[in-house]
Amino acid sequence: MYRYSRADLLRILRIVPRQLQTWEKAGLVAANEDYSFFDLVQIKKVRDLCAQRVRPAMIRQSLEAMQKQVAGMENPLLEAGTYQSGRRVAFRHEGRLVEPIAGQFMFDFSSEEKVVTSPPRNGPELVVTDGADLFARGIMLEENPSTQTEAIAVYLKVLDMDPVHAAAHINLGTLYYNRQEYALAERHYRSAIEIDPRYALAYFDLGNVLDETGRVEDAINTYKTAIQLAPTYADAHYNIALAYEKIREPRKALQHWRSYVKLDTTGPWTVHAKHQIQRILQADTLKLVHSRKAN
Repeated sequence: MYRYSRADLLRILRIVPRQLQTWEKAGLVAANEDYSFFDLVQIKKVRDLCAQRVRPAMIRQSLEAMQKQVAGMENPLLEAGTYQSGRRVAFRHEGRLVEPIAGQFMFDFSSEEKVVTSPPRNGPELVVTDGADLFARGIMLEENPSTQTEAIAVYLKVLDMDPVHAAAHINLGTLYYNRQEYALAERHYRSAIEIDPRYALAYFDLGNVLDETGRVEDAINTYKTAIQLAPTYADAHYNIALAYEKIREPRKALQHWRSYVKLDTTGPWTVHAKHQIQRILQADTLKLVHSRKAN
C-alpha cells in the first residue's frame, strides 16, 4: 500500500500545518506521520467542508449523528457522499440525502449546498495500490451518476483483491438496486451477511430487495433481524411498518410506526408515520364502537 508523508499530504491537499493540527485537535483527523490514500480522501473532505465555513466542531457533531442514524456506519466521510448544507454537513447515503443532526432527509439541494467530494486538481496523482484505496475511489465515483458504472467496476476489483470486503458488497448491491437489477443486488447483500452476520445495514438493504420483488413476508423477517441487531435503526422500523401495512396487519405496523416517531421526531417521514398511527387507532376505535353496538 502506497504511503504519503505528512509533507506529501500538505502539498497534495494544499493546506498548512496549522490547519491539519486544528483538525487533529478536533478529532477529525488522526495525528500521523504517514497516510494512505484512504486518509487523504477523508482529510480532503474535511478541508473542503471547512472551506465552506463549516466549523470543525460541527463536522464532528455531524459525523457522530450520522453514525447513530445509520447502523453499521463507521466513518461517514468515507462511506457516504458529503455535502455542505448551510453551516452543517449533509450526507448522501443509499441515494438519499440526510442532515443527521436534525435527523431530516432532504429532497433536493438548494443553491447553498455544495458537494465537497471532487478530486484534487493539483499536485501529484494519488496512487491506488490496494483494496482500501480502491474502495475509497469507488465511493468518490458512485457519488456522481455519470461515473457509477465505473464505480461498479472499481468495487468488483476490490472484491477480487479482498473477497470478504463486506462494505464493497453493500455498495455494489445499492448501485445495482438503484438500477433495478435486483438479483445482483440481492446476491451482494447476502454475501455481505455471510461475511458479517451482525451487519445490520446488510439485512436492511436485503429486506428492501425482498420487499421490492414481492417477498414481503421474507422482507419482514429480514427487517426484524436488522432491528434485533440495531434497535434504534429508524429506517428499519419505518420499512417494516410499511411491509406490515402491505399484508394488512396494521396492529403490528403500529408498534413500528410508534418506534419510528420516537427515533425520528422531526424528519419528513415522521409526518406520514404519525398519520398512520392516527389512522390505525381511529380504525380500532371504530371497530370497538361497532362491536359494542352489535352487542
